Amino acid sequence: MSNLAEAAVADTRNRLIQAARVAFMEEGYRASVDGIAARAGVAKQTLYNHFPSTEELFSESVGLVSDAIVVSLDGQTDDVRATLLRFGTAFRQKVHGGEGLALFRTLMAEAARFPTLAQAFFAKGPEQTTARLGDFLGRAMAAGRLLQDDPRFAAEMLVGMLHGIDHFRRLSNNTQLPEALEKARIEKIVDCFLRAYNPNH
Repeated sequence: MSNLAEAAVADTRNRLIQAARVAFMEEGYRASVDGIAARAGVAKQTLYNHFPSTEELFSESVGLVSDAIVVSLDGQTDDVRATLLRFGTAFRQKVHGGEGLALFRTLMAEAARFPTLAQAFFAKGPEQTTARLGDFLGRAMAAGRLLQDDPRFAAEMLVGMLHGIDHFRRLSNNTQLPEALEKARIEKIVDCFLRAYNPNH
């Protein structure tokens, strides 16, 4: 396949994922395949050529959210606090934002009927995000910038702290914190985490 053809295939796939993302946000998991294909400007068969099931499309939509979060971890571990602040900000913007909440509500409405959907959501969302964070923390521990511990446990703890009760507040349709308070809250969470993993204890 030529580079041009590969680029066209990648563009079509991306348009399908973006169209599905919007459809799932607006209509939930029962969004029609015809509607998603129309949003992407392709035939329904083209959609099936790329994604044999709606479950795969939903999984890729979740993956977009995770990708947007974990990119904040790219780079060196020289300034752990700055990196974790970027991660915390990206995490809360995506997970507590409109798109993240819509995907979560869709999952909760369908998980009992489609258990494999819940598994795909976990794999592409929380699992991928936590694994990448664990990799970063493990490198920081190896470099002596954080206390040596199980990096996966540390990642799960930080994700839990960032989620916190604020996720339930947002799910209950409460308004977001003002920007200054949100920033201060993320800083408090990260600094609390860093005190627990201070290598000079």
